[in-house]
Amino acid sequence: MKILITNDDGIFAEGILKLACSLEKIAKIFIVAPDRQRSATGHAITMHEPIRASKVKLLDRNFEAWSVSGTPTDCVKLGIEVLLRERPDLIFSGINSGANLGTDVLYSGTVSAAIEGAILGFPSAAVSLADFSELDYDYAAEFSLTLAKKMMENKLPPDTLLNVNVPNCKKEEIRGVSITTLGVRKYKNSFIERIDPRGQAYYWLGGEIVDEDHLEGSDLYCVKNKMISITPIHFDLTKFNLIRDLESWNISL
Repeated sequence: MKILITNDDGIFAEGILKLACSLEKIAKIFIVAPDRQRSATGHAITMHEPIRASKVKLLDRNFEAWSVSGTPTDCVKLGIEVLLRERPDLIFSGINSGANLGTDVLYSGTVSAAIEGAILGFPSAAVSLADFSELDYDYAAEFSLTLAKKMMENKLPPDTLLNVNVPNCKKEEIRGVSITTLGVRKYKNSFIERIDPRGQAYYWLGGEIVDEDHLEGSDLYCVKNKMISITPIHFDLTKFNLIRDLESWNISL
């Protein structure tokens, strides 16, 4: 078996290395990942400047690994279409530092890389560790191995990926695995205004998270209650139940 791994935290991030070492137990590993931090780039692709890729050695392992100057989505496209001599059986993105829950998936470079994998026709998963400090990737990497085996045994529908969020706690504290829906995550006071030495205003994107949907069965609820969340995501964003209503508007030239 062959697995392509990417992320948005950069090719030397601890999470991607732990993931590769775990999945190496069942597969030949290819790594194509950004050369630096690329979080929150969404599904951006690089079109107005060249993309550079350099082979790198990681952990004295036999991984075939490339450091890429582009986005996570670039990494998947370039890996599949140019760099890899063999087609992978699976694509994994992660392990991300910080959760990708609810509507955060629309901004996430980690999830977007898995979306690109699905667009290209490969079974794909995005894996995130739901915290930003004192991170222990070991169990998330172990669970990714379990998930990879299940993904090979069972076929995902076309145009679908799995978004996985693992609580940042000890293995024995995790209360199970739940198949979930996306919750709703929003941010309050998202821009912080500051003044530079020349008196000009500039802005930092930040703010406070507002989790609006903690309904049982959502990814937000499950991770908060120390369960692993697996959300199947389909990237057809059509609101099908509104089509007939819109037709009744009789919009015309």
